[in-house]
Amino acid sequence: MNAALGGFDRILLEVALFGAAIILAGGIDDLLVDLTWWRVRREEPLRTDMPSAPPLPLAVFVPAWDEQRVIGAMLAATLARYDHPDYRLYVGCYPNDPGTCTVVRAIASGDARVRVVMAPHDGPTTKADCLNHMWRALCRDDERVDRRTAGVVLHDAEDVVHRAELRLFDDHLRDVALVQLPVVPLIDPRRRLVSGHYADEFAESHRRDLVVRSALGAALPLAGVGCAIRRDALERLAAGRGMPFEPQSLTEDYELGLRVAAFGMPARFVRWRERAGGALIATRAYFPDTIDAAVRQKARWVTGIALSGWDRTGWGHRRNPAEYWMRMRDRRGLLAVIALLAAYAALVGWSVSWLAHAWNGTVPAPVGAGLRVLLMLNAALLCWRLAARAAHTAAEHGWREGCWSIPRALVANYIALLAARRALTRYVGTLLGAAPRWDKTAHRFPESLPDSQ
Repeated sequence: MNAALGGFDRILLEVALFGAAIILAGGIDDLLVDLTWWRVRREEPLRTDMPSAPPLPLAVFVPAWDEQRVIGAMLAATLARYDHPDYRLYVGCYPNDPGTCTVVRAIASGDARVRVVMAPHDGPTTKADCLNHMWRALCRDDERVDRRTAGVVLHDAEDVVHRAELRLFDDHLRDVALVQLPVVPLIDPRRRLVSGHYADEFAESHRRDLVVRSALGAALPLAGVGCAIRRDALERLAAGRGMPFEPQSLTEDYELGLRVAAFGMPARFVRWRERAGGALIATRAYFPDTIDAAVRQKARWVTGIALSGWDRTGWGHRRNPAEYWMRMRDRRGLLAVIALLAAYAALVGWSVSWLAHAWNGTVPAPVGAGLRVLLMLNAALLCWRLAARAAHTAAEHGWREGCWSIPRALVANYIALLAARRALTRYVGTLLGAAPRWDKTAHRFPESLPDSQ
């Protein structure tokens, strides 16, 4: 019995050491990003005027599969909100989705700015495939009326747009190829733990990470919503293939930003407000609010960014250390999950070991000095990480949500563990020949919209 317990304790120490070392590396990585952000951050500027030049003609792409519950409200709100004189809304639909098609056609019949684009095949396919059909429709429309749309804006069927969004894109697309606005998840107070963990993650990502990437000159991955791509960038992406979006990608938005950066074309992340104390010019939306739906969505992100996307985009320009660093951060998710599993396994194992030793009347093996130092450093970095995340969340959503972000960290870890398992399963399936599919989640649109946004 004593020998078995001794062997068990030695295994626990090795598992704990492995997990602690990886967690320490991740904690230092995050700390460096925090320090960089603190150095490069600046106040968000205000902008209320239109560019003095004639307005750029813009197109808004909204892919829609099984979105009949939200697409009508989203399109109506978007048409009512946008403050721009020259835009068209393209909505991509599928023949085997009559509910969505009926709703979109009803709105298009009453507003010439809305264009229904029917895919030539049944859905669902990937979102990128749907976007490619809308791109071809836009090119045909422009050729027919002798018009040249200057840029394409991407949105999802559940998005709440800011009224000044197109004016902002109009301004910035004149000198950069890509523009990304912040994404601010809406929090459902009835399901605060799951829906709110997205708010915590996006507060860090779109208040800190993208600011740092921009300051360091690293490629700017797009979020798939609240972003605009200039026409010439899309044409370069489509050269030779006729389609700018990668149809086999599950995260075409992320890859698109990296591909455009490879052309040497500039991108910009913009955090602006219309007026002092006003709402951030951003895209707002409800994200999944159940564990199962969140796992499906996160698994798609992990598969597309950390696995399949790695195969296609590689590590970028090796002479740019910042680019290598940022892509490493993008792809460290699976390694972080392994470290979390090791850490949780060690915690459970130590509890079992303590009970077994108490039952047997023996003393557990002492923790070595090296592991104790690692654990103390990780504890300090964890406190810093939770405090920093709470501060970012509070800045976007108020101090109460900042406090909620601390217990939500456990929920986020649990979802990440399940998503990693699902992502690996899906990735192996694609390696064996399975076609990527639009693994969508049910969406919702706010019942009431704030006037200030």
